[in-house]
Amino acid sequence: MTSATSMLASLIVAVMVIGFATTADSQDKAPAPVVEGQDQSQATTAAPPESEQKTATPTVETPDKAPAPETGQDQKAVVPSEIVVYASELSERSLFEFDFWPSRGSPGGKMLGTIQTGDEMHPPPEEDPHVTFKVKVLGGVPYRCWIRMLVGEPLGLSQANRLYVQISNAVDRAGKDVFRPNTASYLTVQGPLRRGWRWLPCEADPKSTDSLIYFRDSREVTIKVQAGMEGVGFDQFVLSPAQFLEKSPAEAIVKK
Repeated sequence: MTSATSMLASLIVAVMVIGFATTADSQDKAPAPVVEGQDQSQATTAAPPESEQKTATPTVETPDKAPAPETGQDQKAVVPSEIVVYASELSERSLFEFDFWPSRGSPGGKMLGTIQTGDEMHPPPEEDPHVTFKVKVLGGVPYRCWIRMLVGEPLGLSQANRLYVQISNAVDRAGKDVFRPNTASYLTVQGPLRRGWRWLPCEADPKSTDSLIYFRDSREVTIKVQAGMEGVGFDQFVLSPAQFLEKSPAEAIVKK
């Protein structure tokens, strides 16, 4: 081999070695990772996985579920409830010349009564011993009033067996004002001559055609129970729109 041929062979080998080294160096360098927020135009990124290539379905926000708006008044009919008042639940401030008396057969062991001196009493609008309290009623509903009376010992002019009842905002079937406190319109609770406990109705005077009680609208009203005779007492008051609208309570104590 001539010297020229030997030099050519050495040159070819050198070129092959340099090319191999360059190829190996380029394979070792991987694309730089793409950092979120980096300028994507200056970085080479790999294709996203197949799951990310699919277009995501847009999320539609579902509004909070809310009840359908009411149309007019409450769709459920309001059922009137029995109104029961125990004398034992009232406060001293509710009483005018009435007293709490112990009574084993009464709710809470108490009743209300007036002392017996034999004197005569007068109906409203004269203000004799009375008890006042408040209850909530429904408008346009007929009510009937009942009182559990204790007929006391008769003495002098008093048979101890009468009460009067007045109710604020009360009207009759025709919408006329009736039975209002401090007027001459009232309901009478008349007991028998015989002593003892009785459930008795509140009845209108003979001039009225109906003892039912109505109210123009739902509200809180004031009940006034006034003694018609000395020595009379009571322990329960009932204003009934249903259960006792036509008949008196059968039990001694009407439960709430």
